[in-house]
Amino acid sequence: MLCGAAAVVASGLTAVPAEAGAPHAPETFRATAPAWKKCGTDDYPTLQCASVEVPLDHAEPSGRTITLALSRIPHTAKKYQGPLLVNPGGPGGSGLTLAGFVAASLPKRVAAEYDVVGFDPRGVGDSRPALDCAPGHFDAVRPDPVPTSPEVERANLDRAKSFAEACGRKYGDLLPHMTTTAAARDLDVIRQALGAERINYFGYSYGTYLGTVYAKLYPQRVRRLVLDSVVDPTGVWYDSNLDQNQAFNARHRAFMDWVAKNDATYRLGTDAEKIEAAWYAMRSALKERPAGGKVGPAELEDTFVPGGYYNGYWPYLAEAFAAYANDEDAGPLVEAYENFGATDVAGDNGYSVYTAVECRDAPWPRDWAQWRKDNWEMYERAPFMSWNNAWYNAPCAYWPVEARRPERINTTGQVPPALLFQATDDAATPYQGAVTVHRRLERSSLVVESGGGNHGITLSGNACLDRHLAAYLADGTVPRGSHGDADAVCAALPDPKPLTSKAAPGTARGSVLHGLLGSRI
Repeated sequence: MLCGAAAVVASGLTAVPAEAGAPHAPETFRATAPAWKKCGTDDYPTLQCASVEVPLDHAEPSGRTITLALSRIPHTAKKYQGPLLVNPGGPGGSGLTLAGFVAASLPKRVAAEYDVVGFDPRGVGDSRPALDCAPGHFDAVRPDPVPTSPEVERANLDRAKSFAEACGRKYGDLLPHMTTTAAARDLDVIRQALGAERINYFGYSYGTYLGTVYAKLYPQRVRRLVLDSVVDPTGVWYDSNLDQNQAFNARHRAFMDWVAKNDATYRLGTDAEKIEAAWYAMRSALKERPAGGKVGPAELEDTFVPGGYYNGYWPYLAEAFAAYANDEDAGPLVEAYENFGATDVAGDNGYSVYTAVECRDAPWPRDWAQWRKDNWEMYERAPFMSWNNAWYNAPCAYWPVEARRPERINTTGQVPPALLFQATDDAATPYQGAVTVHRRLERSSLVVESGGGNHGITLSGNACLDRHLAAYLADGTVPRGSHGDADAVCAALPDPKPLTSKAAPGTARGSVLHGLLGSRI
């Protein structure tokens, strides 16, 4: 999901309740132990599934409950270090398969000591109820994101308003309770249900924000805390989305540089600026004649945005770009859209949860004039994704539920040492956010992937990063160094090579991970 990432000034650790006067769930809600059943797959044969009930409103623990879906790979070693809860981000990402991936990707001796537990947060996937405000909201062909005329702006505004209204009609009883704070309180109910005094937590992307909010609310319940690609809690969510736009524009230009270096394959020239101009010429042509009746400017941007999250997609995107620009062959572009840009039923659910959480979590401007001003200014500096991102978040301008104030994150040393991972050129969660959280989580350590631009960097092929992760999960070891803001620095993996075959994407470990993380936080 497209991250907008977080707005607040830190204060002390004293917890502000999710809802006024809300007692902590552990004191008032009795969780029931999950009944695990086999649900193994070819990839993860020992996977088990279950569910747990949590209060819809943690301020009324004896009231209505909702159901969260769980998965786990059980520990097999005599030494047991407790549950390791994993989250892929979003908000709106399903964590059920991620449990299998994490357990299979960690060193066997480390994974064997944990129950690796995945979960679908409230409203997501197999949890019930699951949100789907407006099925088909992203069906092609959508209006051009860049509002070059009042008519185009009105068409996009109407889509945003209708989506917000549909959410209000269908889920008016749920929307007040779709917050990161409520999801963090759900985590503590899961902890109780698992019979654990403390949890270990491993979150990617938005999952880092969920983890830091949990640590703020329940510092005494945290044993180990891993945060990969860290959300800045001082920008949620409007400001962070604006900040993202410049970072994604830079990653798009890095992709153009890569295409230029591989001119022998793609035949688009060796001048990155001219290649970028050709990309925007393709965008203009698609506005007049969408490829395959499916890929207009909005869908083109949707297709190439994932390349800003993970450079493993670059060879596929470059082939589609080159086929269209060189040979007027739209087939590869349509295929790339279907692989990387199209939204399925799970995507509709994910987007519904994304908006429900982000629009409720923190204030957004309610005056569209403010959005128009900010995004035109941003577009002048960063045209690649600014307006696409604006319309992705625009329902928040019309959300039917009033926004809360975001949680303040500062731990004053009560949380055990946490381990943070961050790439210097990450677009979805820019580098400074990790530095901010590192400073606010006292005793934390920050491992930096220097020169890396991917979003989600552990368990993706970088042995240096994975050594730090394994050591921490094995015995709590964290690096302590003096590399500026970083405690340890790992070199980034080299950029990918052009494709040498027509193999389908998704076979490398990094591609598997990024398929689970999705491409909008």
